[in-house]
Amino acid sequence: MSVRVRVGGGSAPWGLRSQTPGLCPPTTRLLSGERRATQALPPRKIDPTVSDSLNAPEAPRPVDGPLRHARAKGEPRFPEGPKADPAGSHFERRIRSFQPRRSRVTAGQADALQRLWPKWGLDIDGQRVVDIAELFGNDNPVVLEIGFGMGEATAQMAAAAPETNVLAVDVHTPGQGNLLNLADQNGLANVRVGNGDAIILLREMLTPDALDGLRVYFPDPWPKKRHHKRRLIQPEFLTLAAERLKPGAIVHCATDWEPYAEQMLEVLTAHPDFENTQADGGFAPRPQFRPLTRFEGQGLDKGHVVNDLLFRRVQHEVQPRTGA
Repeated sequence: MSVRVRVGGGSAPWGLRSQTPGLCPPTTRLLSGERRATQALPPRKIDPTVSDSLNAPEAPRPVDGPLRHARAKGEPRFPEGPKADPAGSHFERRIRSFQPRRSRVTAGQADALQRLWPKWGLDIDGQRVVDIAELFGNDNPVVLEIGFGMGEATAQMAAAAPETNVLAVDVHTPGQGNLLNLADQNGLANVRVGNGDAIILLREMLTPDALDGLRVYFPDPWPKKRHHKRRLIQPEFLTLAAERLKPGAIVHCATDWEPYAEQMLEVLTAHPDFENTQADGGFAPRPQFRPLTRFEGQGLDKGHVVNDLLFRRVQHEVQPRTGA
């Protein structure tokens, strides 16, 4: 004689838990393994004395907060904002000095990216030469800042020197949105935000003598020896930057990684297009115009030493031609 056992999926209201995960609806099975026809549950009784809303099946509960739009494959994250990879595959693959980071974008940052990017944003695609005067709407001096984090220090310096235009470049989307938001809230018309590789910007999109200054604050130190080739401050980078900097322009670097600071000092000192503004040829004290950043404060709390370097773009004398 075979014994019948009823099994059902999930936490079944029929009183028995399924031994076979996902088996639903309940079936009648013989222990010998022979299948029997599925036994249908009796139809649910409807009480005509109560309202239809009580007789109807329970509706799904609404999700708290606004529903998030599910993007299709290939759909841009911010249709009116910065592109994910503006330069794409137009240029050769090379060792990069930066690593894009994915982090959460707040509602305020997303709103700034959507609303302000068409007006104040620049995708670095390398496909055109940028007219700096047109980009800012004036002929004021322009300083390029490479890597600005969340943009607090950039916004402070822009507010303190409204006569100087700041082209701030980074690939960190939350930081781009935050800087745009700060510029909007503080009425900073002298800030533009670049998205992409600063090397492509310098090489393909800027004209000679386009810049009046260059800032590189707390770049990735790439501490492992095998990664030193990824560091931004290298002789090749300085040669490229020198072509875009006007004579007398200041290159200002800062880092809390002492071995990298020593390398910066060595490379800048050896480059023929730059001279140290410090008479002793060493590091400079932190200028008052550079605010203490949150990242710098964290490093100081850990006992790190922060070094500033201030070098000037020199103008070489043109040697007169000698007669044949």
